[in-house]
Amino acid sequence: MTTTASAFSVQNLDFYYSASKALSNINIEIEPRKVTALIGPSGCGKSTFLRCLNRMNDTIIDTRVDGKILLNGQDIYGAEMDVVNLRQRVGMVFQKPNPFPQSIYDNVAFGPRVMGIKVDMDDLVEKSLRAASLWDEVKSDLKMDALGLSLGQQQRLCIARVVAVQPEVILMDESTSALDPIATLRVEELIAELKKDYTIVIVTHNMQQAARVSDYTGLFWLGELVEFSDTNEMFTRPKQELTEAYITGRMG
Repeated sequence: MTTTASAFSVQNLDFYYSASKALSNINIEIEPRKVTALIGPSGCGKSTFLRCLNRMNDTIIDTRVDGKILLNGQDIYGAEMDVVNLRQRVGMVFQKPNPFPQSIYDNVAFGPRVMGIKVDMDDLVEKSLRAASLWDEVKSDLKMDALGLSLGQQQRLCIARVVAVQPEVILMDESTSALDPIATLRVEELIAELKKDYTIVIVTHNMQQAARVSDYTGLFWLGELVEFSDTNEMFTRPKQELTEAYITGRMG
């Protein structure tokens, strides 16, 4: 691990759905401007953990968090944290593309308008679409209904919508699982570009994808973080037998 100050420092994190413990004693340092991949079988806690990072789990009744999550040193569950501000700082791209039933332009401009960000909106929309590698495909018809785009284009539009509010971190929860291989490749190439400016955390079932795009990888199993290390090291010299068994397909 590098000595760079962490973007996220997660300390002794436990998470509960009612009386059911979904995450147990998670400790992880997420490096800035790197891609961290979370892998593991379905129901192992990786998406629950991802949603802890921007407090999306707050929307679920009767959940509870113990431990600390620090974003650049600030406790995101502390009394001083404004949740709306947190979700601007930590954007999220979901499994299925979810563009608003509005124009391409209005989709990208939505967040900055709601938040009252005072900028040249045309310039911001163009920059955000360029950042999402979508500008050249849509620039001639920004008034087009976003639902008319292909699934891959819709997902990149959702990424542009996140980028438009100028976050520090981008979370991606299985963000290519609904896409075809070509669209998946475009998003993977986009991730490699975006990490120059953003900290990125992805959840993926696709271990080949984790190996291709991430700098660090963590394996979740039954609500625990079994192993976390440099991606190349994880896939070539795993420290835990369970990690090796999962990566080689003997378990999971």
